[in-house]
Amino acid sequence: MTREELAHEVRHLTGSAKFAANLAYGGWSTILKPAAMTGRLCFGPSIGQRVRFTHLRTWVTMSAPQMDSQTATASVTRRFLSAYGPATYHDLARWWSGSGTVTSRQWITALGEEVCPIELGGGVQSWMLTSDAHEAREFRPQRSVRLIPAFHQHLIGASRHAEHLLPGNFRSRVYRPQGWISPVLLVNGLTQGVWRHKVKGSCVEVFIEPFVEVPAWVRRAAEHEAERLAVFLGGKLILAWKS
Repeated sequence: MTREELAHEVRHLTGSAKFAANLAYGGWSTILKPAAMTGRLCFGPSIGQRVRFTHLRTWVTMSAPQMDSQTATASVTRRFLSAYGPATYHDLARWWSGSGTVTSRQWITALGEEVCPIELGGGVQSWMLTSDAHEAREFRPQRSVRLIPAFHQHLIGASRHAEHLLPGNFRSRVYRPQGWISPVLLVNGLTQGVWRHKVKGSCVEVFIEPFVEVPAWVRRAAEHEAERLAVFLGGKLILAWKS
Protein backbone atom coordinates (compact mmCIF):
# COMPACT_ATOMS: atom_id res chain seq x y z
CA MET A 1 0.00 0.00 0.00
CA THR A 2 1.00 3.60 -0.50
CA ARG A 3 1.15 5.78 2.59
CA GLU A 4 -2.27 7.22 1.78
CA GLU A 5 -3.79 3.75 1.30
CA LEU A 6 -2.21 2.58 4.53
CA ALA A 7 -3.65 5.55 6.43
CA HIS A 8 -7.10 4.88 4.97
CA GLU A 9 -6.98 1.23 6.04
CA VAL A 10 -5.72 2.15 9.53
CA ARG A 11 -8.61 4.57 9.94
CA HIS A 12 -11.03 1.84 8.88
CA LEU A 13 -9.55 -0.61 11.41
CA THR A 14 -9.13 1.76 14.36
CA GLY A 15 -11.88 4.31 13.77
CA SER A 16 -9.36 7.03 14.64
CA ALA A 17 -9.15 9.87 12.13
CA LYS A 18 -6.40 11.49 14.21
CA PHE A 19 -4.23 8.36 14.15
CA ALA A 20 -4.75 7.97 10.39
CA ALA A 21 -3.84 11.61 9.76
CA ASN A 22 -0.70 11.24 11.86
CA LEU A 23 0.26 8.21 9.78
CA ALA A 24 -0.46 9.98 6.48
CA TYR A 25 1.18 13.32 7.21
CA GLY A 26 3.45 12.80 10.24
CA GLY A 27 7.20 12.38 10.08
CA TRP A 28 8.83 9.09 9.18
CA SER A 29 10.00 8.51 12.76
CA THR A 30 6.54 8.85 14.32
CA ILE A 31 4.99 5.52 13.30
CA LEU A 32 6.62 4.12 10.17
CA LYS A 33 10.16 3.89 11.51
CA PRO A 34 9.22 2.01 14.72
CA ALA A 35 7.11 -0.38 12.61
CA ALA A 36 10.06 -0.99 10.29
CA MET A 37 12.53 -1.43 13.16
CA THR A 38 10.32 -4.16 14.68
CA GLY A 39 10.02 -6.07 11.41
CA ARG A 40 6.41 -5.10 10.64
CA LEU A 41 7.04 -2.82 7.66
CA CYS A 42 9.35 -2.72 4.65
CA PHE A 43 9.41 -1.11 1.22
CA GLY A 44 7.56 -2.84 -1.60
CA PRO A 45 7.63 -2.04 -5.33
CA SER A 46 6.89 1.64 -6.01
CA ILE A 47 4.29 3.07 -8.36
CA GLY A 48 6.26 5.67 -10.31
CA GLN A 49 7.34 8.26 -7.74
CA ARG A 50 4.96 6.89 -5.09
CA VAL A 51 6.47 4.64 -2.45
CA ARG A 52 4.59 1.55 -1.32
CA PHE A 53 4.96 -0.50 1.86
CA THR A 54 4.29 -4.10 2.75
CA HIS A 55 4.85 -6.56 5.59
CA LEU A 56 8.18 -8.37 5.62
CA ARG A 57 6.60 -11.83 5.43
CA THR A 58 4.74 -10.96 2.21
CA TRP A 59 7.91 -9.68 0.53
CA VAL A 60 10.64 -12.07 1.69
CA THR A 61 9.89 -15.68 0.77
CA MET A 62 12.49 -17.22 3.08
CA SER A 63 12.20 -16.75 6.82
CA ALA A 64 15.13 -14.76 8.20
CA PRO A 65 17.57 -16.87 10.22
CA GLN A 66 17.40 -16.24 13.94
CA MET A 67 20.58 -15.08 15.66
CA ASP A 68 21.59 -13.74 19.03
CA SER A 69 22.20 -10.01 19.47
CA GLN A 70 26.00 -10.33 19.55
CA THR A 71 26.09 -12.22 16.25
CA ALA A 72 23.59 -9.79 14.73
CA THR A 73 25.50 -6.64 15.70
CA ALA A 74 28.76 -8.20 14.47
CA SER A 75 27.12 -8.89 11.11
CA VAL A 76 25.74 -5.35 10.88
CA THR A 77 29.12 -3.82 11.78
CA ARG A 78 30.95 -6.03 9.30
CA ARG A 79 28.58 -5.08 6.51
CA PHE A 80 28.79 -1.39 7.39
CA LEU A 81 32.59 -1.37 7.25
CA SER A 82 32.53 -3.36 4.02
CA ALA A 83 30.39 -0.66 2.40
CA TYR A 84 31.69 2.50 4.09
CA GLY A 85 35.14 1.75 5.48
CA PRO A 86 37.38 3.36 6.46
CA ALA A 87 34.91 4.76 8.99
CA THR A 88 35.09 6.22 12.47
CA TYR A 89 33.13 5.24 15.56
CA HIS A 90 31.04 8.35 15.00
CA ASP A 91 30.25 7.30 11.42
CA LEU A 92 28.87 3.97 12.56
CA ALA A 93 26.91 5.57 15.41
CA ARG A 94 25.43 8.12 13.02
CA TRP A 95 24.49 5.47 10.47
CA TRP A 96 22.99 3.15 13.07
CA SER A 97 20.64 5.81 14.33
CA GLY A 98 20.00 5.64 18.03
CA SER A 99 23.35 4.21 19.09
CA GLY A 100 26.13 6.32 20.58
CA THR A 101 29.87 6.19 19.99
CA VAL A 102 30.33 4.02 23.09
CA THR A 103 28.14 1.35 21.50
CA SER A 104 29.75 1.65 18.07
CA ARG A 105 33.22 1.39 19.67
CA GLN A 106 32.14 -1.84 21.38
CA TRP A 107 30.77 -3.26 18.13
CA ILE A 108 33.94 -2.52 16.15
CA THR A 109 36.22 -3.73 18.94
CA ALA A 110 34.26 -7.00 19.12
CA LEU A 111 35.36 -7.86 15.57
CA GLY A 112 38.94 -8.26 16.81
CA GLU A 113 41.48 -8.96 14.08
CA GLU A 114 38.78 -8.74 11.41
CA VAL A 115 39.30 -4.96 11.54
CA CYS A 116 42.38 -2.76 11.47
CA PRO A 117 42.95 0.94 12.22
CA ILE A 118 43.47 3.34 9.33
CA GLU A 119 44.79 6.85 9.93
CA LEU A 120 43.36 9.43 7.57
CA GLY A 121 44.36 13.04 7.04
CA GLY A 122 44.36 15.17 10.17
CA GLY A 123 45.18 12.25 12.43
CA VAL A 124 41.61 10.92 12.42
CA GLN A 125 41.60 7.21 13.26
CA SER A 126 39.19 5.13 11.23
CA TRP A 127 38.50 1.44 10.89
CA MET A 128 38.39 -0.91 7.96
CA LEU A 129 37.95 -4.62 7.42
CA THR A 130 41.44 -6.13 7.39
CA SER A 131 40.72 -8.02 4.17
CA ASP A 132 39.60 -4.79 2.47
CA ALA A 133 42.69 -2.93 3.73
CA HIS A 134 44.96 -5.54 2.14
CA GLU A 135 43.09 -5.18 -1.15
CA ALA A 136 43.23 -1.37 -0.98
CA ARG A 137 47.02 -1.40 -0.54
CA GLU A 138 47.36 -3.39 -3.78
CA PHE A 139 44.96 -1.18 -5.72
CA ARG A 140 46.38 0.95 -8.52
CA PRO A 141 44.49 4.20 -9.23
CA GLN A 142 42.56 4.22 -12.49
CA ARG A 143 40.72 6.93 -14.35
CA SER A 144 36.96 6.79 -13.88
CA VAL A 145 34.07 9.07 -14.71
CA ARG A 146 30.52 8.31 -13.60
CA LEU A 147 27.20 10.09 -13.60
CA ILE A 148 25.83 8.68 -10.36
CA PRO A 149 22.20 9.13 -9.36
CA ALA A 150 20.60 11.02 -6.51
CA PHE A 151 20.99 9.46 -3.04
CA HIS A 152 23.86 7.25 -4.17
CA GLN A 153 25.54 5.40 -1.30
CA HIS A 154 28.92 6.94 -2.16
CA LEU A 155 27.47 10.35 -1.25
CA ILE A 156 25.44 9.20 1.73
CA GLY A 157 28.44 7.47 3.27
CA ALA A 158 30.63 10.54 2.75
CA SER A 159 28.15 13.12 4.00
CA ARG A 160 30.20 13.98 7.12
CA HIS A 161 33.43 14.14 5.12
CA ALA A 162 32.15 15.72 1.93
CA GLU A 163 34.72 18.53 1.97
CA HIS A 164 37.42 15.95 1.20
CA LEU A 165 35.59 14.95 -2.00
CA LEU A 166 34.72 18.42 -3.28
CA PRO A 167 36.95 20.93 -5.12
CA GLY A 168 35.67 23.84 -3.04
CA ASN A 169 32.68 25.15 -1.12
CA PHE A 170 30.03 23.27 -3.10
CA ARG A 171 28.47 21.17 -0.36
CA SER A 172 25.12 22.95 -0.61
CA ARG A 173 24.93 22.04 -4.32
CA VAL A 174 25.08 18.33 -3.46
CA TYR A 175 23.50 18.06 0.00
CA ARG A 176 20.38 20.14 -0.41
CA PRO A 177 17.48 21.12 1.90
CA GLN A 178 14.93 18.53 3.11
CA GLY A 179 17.54 15.77 2.87
CA TRP A 180 17.78 15.82 -0.94
CA ILE A 181 21.10 14.56 -2.36
CA SER A 182 21.81 15.59 -5.95
CA PRO A 183 23.02 13.34 -8.78
CA VAL A 184 26.71 14.12 -9.28
CA LEU A 185 29.53 13.94 -11.80
CA LEU A 186 32.12 11.70 -10.16
CA VAL A 187 35.70 11.93 -11.46
CA ASN A 188 38.24 9.52 -9.95
CA GLY A 189 36.01 9.24 -6.89
CA LEU A 190 35.77 13.02 -6.40
CA THR A 191 32.57 15.05 -6.79
CA GLN A 192 33.27 17.42 -9.67
CA GLY A 193 29.76 18.61 -10.49
CA VAL A 194 26.03 17.90 -10.52
CA TRP A 195 23.75 16.78 -13.31
CA ARG A 196 20.10 16.20 -14.11
CA HIS A 197 18.07 14.70 -16.90
CA LYS A 198 14.64 15.09 -18.44
CA VAL A 199 12.77 12.86 -20.86
CA LYS A 200 11.02 14.93 -23.50
CA GLY A 201 9.23 12.94 -26.15
CA SER A 202 11.76 10.69 -27.88
CA CYS A 203 14.70 12.63 -26.45
CA VAL A 204 16.63 12.36 -23.21
CA GLU A 205 18.06 15.74 -22.22
CA VAL A 206 21.07 15.58 -19.90
CA PHE A 207 22.47 18.73 -18.27
CA ILE A 208 25.88 18.58 -16.58
CA GLU A 209 27.11 21.43 -14.36
CA PRO A 210 30.79 20.98 -13.41
CA PHE A 211 32.05 22.86 -10.37
CA VAL A 212 35.43 23.45 -11.99
CA GLU A 213 36.84 23.28 -15.50
CA VAL A 214 37.15 19.64 -16.50
CA PRO A 215 39.57 18.25 -19.12
CA ALA A 216 38.51 16.86 -22.47
CA TRP A 217 38.85 13.22 -21.41
CA VAL A 218 36.35 13.80 -18.60
CA ARG A 219 33.89 15.36 -21.02
CA ARG A 220 34.21 12.44 -23.41
CA ALA A 221 33.73 9.90 -20.64
CA ALA A 222 30.74 11.80 -19.21
CA GLU A 223 29.17 11.92 -22.67
CA HIS A 224 29.55 8.14 -22.86
CA GLU A 225 27.78 7.84 -19.51
CA ALA A 226 24.98 10.09 -20.77
CA GLU A 227 24.67 7.96 -23.92
CA ARG A 228 24.25 4.86 -21.78
CA LEU A 229 21.47 6.58 -19.85
CA ALA A 230 19.69 7.61 -23.05
CA VAL A 231 19.87 4.06 -24.41
CA PHE A 232 18.50 2.71 -21.13
CA LEU A 233 15.59 5.18 -21.24
CA GLY A 234 15.02 4.49 -24.94
CA GLY A 235 15.60 7.98 -26.27
CA LYS A 236 17.99 10.10 -28.30
CA LEU A 237 20.57 11.97 -26.24
CA ILE A 238 20.68 15.76 -26.09
CA LEU A 239 23.64 16.74 -23.90
CA ALA A 240 24.33 20.22 -22.56
CA TRP A 241 27.21 21.42 -20.36
CA LYS A 242 26.57 24.41 -18.11
CA SER A 243 29.39 26.48 -16.61
